Amino acid sequence: MTDLAEAKAAARKAGFARRKAAHAADPGTGAGVLSGFLAGFRGVPLSGYVPIRTEIDPLPAMAEAAAHGPVGIPVIDGAGQPLRFARWQPGMALIDGPFGAQIPQTPDWMEPEILILPLVAFDAHGVRLGYGGGFYDRTLDRLRARRATLAVGFAYAAQEAQRLPQEPTDQPLDYIVTEAGVLDLQHSD
Repeated sequence: MTDLAEAKAAARKAGFARRKAAHAADPGTGAGVLSGFLAGFRGVPLSGYVPIRTEIDPLPAMAEAAAHGPVGIPVIDGAGQPLRFARWQPGMALIDGPFGAQIPQTPDWMEPEILILPLVAFDAHGVRLGYGGGFYDRTLDRLRARRATLAVGFAYAAQEAQRLPQEPTDQPLDYIVTEAGVLDLQHSD
């Protein structure tokens, strides 16, 4: 294992522990902050996610956004591939997809301009640490090559790390939304 891989593994382990503790104490206010943030982007196609494990739940904010424009959820096609996004509506029937993520049984494909990303840890420099598969990095690279695409990390404030290890292929976050507020990384020093 390389030094960078070891550093990411240690950061991931610490991030999972912080997220688990935050999830256990979750007052449920994060989705309200996310809804307030998304109100400034009404009608813009976006993707969220169906939470797994101890991820913070974006579904109430996604349901509100779906009243104003298209909302999708990620679908994993395979290892090493970018994600695709299937339209999502509140209450729609979902089936188990790869890695335990819920997906529509019959996907209606769409392309988001805003991605709400789950994460294990983040830092104030816009570095996101996920599960290690690189799915969102490949996806953001592909989407950003075609047009401006916002990456919005959604997490508990407790998931913030001092400084995370970073690879050249890691795509930066533009915003981080937590139950404590919004960090605008596009306009910070």
